[in-house]
Amino acid sequence: MRINKFIVFIFQFVTIGLAAAFVILYLYPQFKADEQLEHEQRIIEVKEAPLNNGIAPLSSTSSYADAVEKAAPAVVNVFTQKLVTERVHPLMEDPLFRHFFGDNQGNSRQRLESSLGSGVIISSEGYILTNNHVIEAADEIEVALRDGRTASASIVGTDPDTDLAILKIETPQLQSITLGHSKQLRVGDVVLAIGNPFGVGQTVTSGIVSATGRNMLGINTYENFIQTDAAINPGNSGGALVTANGNLIGINTAIFSRSGGSQGIGFAIPIDLARDVMQQIIEHGEVIRGWLGVAIQNITEDLAQSFELKSLDGVIISNIIRNGPADQAGLTRGDVITRINGDAVNNVRSALTLISQAKPGSTVKISGIRRGKKFEADVTVMQRPKQER
Repeated sequence: MRINKFIVFIFQFVTIGLAAAFVILYLYPQFKADEQLEHEQRIIEVKEAPLNNGIAPLSSTSSYADAVEKAAPAVVNVFTQKLVTERVHPLMEDPLFRHFFGDNQGNSRQRLESSLGSGVIISSEGYILTNNHVIEAADEIEVALRDGRTASASIVGTDPDTDLAILKIETPQLQSITLGHSKQLRVGDVVLAIGNPFGVGQTVTSGIVSATGRNMLGINTYENFIQTDAAINPGNSGGALVTANGNLIGINTAIFSRSGGSQGIGFAIPIDLARDVMQQIIEHGEVIRGWLGVAIQNITEDLAQSFELKSLDGVIISNIIRNGPADQAGLTRGDVITRINGDAVNNVRSALTLISQAKPGSTVKISGIRRGKKFEADVTVMQRPKQER
């Protein structure tokens, strides 16, 4: 009997407690809302296409209006201004000129320099992805939306090594773009470039993917470009390269041109690369990469013959920074790196990717060839110093 009474007592106690909690939450819902808000503020929501639906299937469609209608509202025009100080003409230092024009000319003068580009809204919270060279050294940045609204933008962070930057605007009711998956791209896929060429206003051009994985172009430190023949002109930088179903798969960055206009060779940063940079900038304010303190180059036939190498795989250390991570680990000029942490190194691009992905403070195992013999070394990775463009 005592046990039954004790069980009944516990049951009544729990029931009363649950009922009281329900009443409190019903009468004071802000307790729950505040807890949820604290968690939600740490999350940046972006729209992302499913992996199996990133690229539009082959079809005989004669219009991409639906794709444009989906993506274009998230593409913005970016206007920048910076105050430039420049020296006056040397003749103004001549006493004769100063006699006629006065002594108040000074040794320098200032002028306001304007430039334009494009950007892509990647979150309804106001985050905008664009090129670093679009907003570099800008004193004022203004963003114009497709619906006619304008807003002042602040810089969240930049990454000159990939030529990417994140801006932020405080504007309500923003339409963000859906992120695709650039790894699914195939040469021949239809793509659309959306931007603000020459400042004429938002413009859409079409083309195909001409090539993927373009690198060693001397544009950025980390290069893995999508090449396209969609017309890209000055002002398109930072704009969107989207698939035929309107998903973002690249940030238009550069053109190859002898005239300054489009000649059918444009380059875009893949969204898979930009996504990682974007997340790090939003979370940390910068991109944190590993660094070994070496300069490397691909192995050519001549180098292979000179160093008596049996293969062109790997990279050769052409220079090494004194007291850097590689120098402290005993690496030297002329060493050939063939593997990093067991992953094969095929060229400079793959080596830079593997090194940059290593966390500062961690240890990586370098495998290679030195004077015809295999060697291994453990290198403690440091954070990559900021590079001046």
